[in-house]
Amino acid sequence: MNFSRLTLMLIFICAFLPPSSPDPNDQSCLTKLFESIEDPHNFMNWTRSNIATPCSGSLSNLVGATCNNGRIYKLSLPDFSLQGSISPYISNCTNMQSLDLSNNSLTGPIPAELQFLVNLAVLKLSSNRLSGNIPPSLAMCAYLNVIDLHDNALTGAIPPQLGSLVRLSVFDVSGNRLSGPIPASLGNRTGNLPRFNVSSYLGNKDLYGYPLGPMKSKGLSVVAIVGIGLGSGLLSLLLSFTVVCVWLRVTDQKMAAEQEDKISHSMPEY
Repeated sequence: MNFSRLTLMLIFICAFLPPSSPDPNDQSCLTKLFESIEDPHNFMNWTRSNIATPCSGSLSNLVGATCNNGRIYKLSLPDFSLQGSISPYISNCTNMQSLDLSNNSLTGPIPAELQFLVNLAVLKLSSNRLSGNIPPSLAMCAYLNVIDLHDNALTGAIPPQLGSLVRLSVFDVSGNRLSGPIPASLGNRTGNLPRFNVSSYLGNKDLYGYPLGPMKSKGLSVVAIVGIGLGSGLLSLLLSFTVVCVWLRVTDQKMAAEQEDKISHSMPEY
């Protein structure tokens, strides 16, 4: 059998082979995500039937999903007006390298389980209503190149563990409610590591340290102290003046009474 005939036979056999079964981890990941979010305008157009077979080779049956070798490789759903929360089961999409859920109305925390997306390079969750802390466990995603969390309602400190992400070139946590010092491992990176400027941290009033300014004093300002001093001095002066005026008036009345009494005694009786 020559080579060309063998090749044609292999193509014929592959054409009639049944398609590979969907990865159960991806099915679980997408099903739980579908259950945890709301799509009020049906932009996603996801259904349970197309979630059951999310990938057909390199193609995907799901809006916003990209497949590679039959696995979910990328999930991009920005500006879909999505509501609800991010399911922790999203970590079951273990082949995912890019997750973009920005510019929606998602609430709740950032799942700590994202640490199991060990191939994740891009994480965009900006312009939502996410709350809670930034999970320190994100540092387990060693390939992270982009962390964009700006314009949410995140609180607490920036985890210093994120400074260990040597591939990190985009980091934006501006417009949140973060507090405490900016870790030196992120604010003042050394060597060839990409540095992040002020715009990465603005809009967090209780956040301080380089490249922002030092911690703001929670005590009274100099102007307030001077104002209080002047106010208390003026009040003391006013009280003293009032006391003196009252004393002088009482004294005058007493002297006038004594003078009238002397006059009445000095007049002859008829």
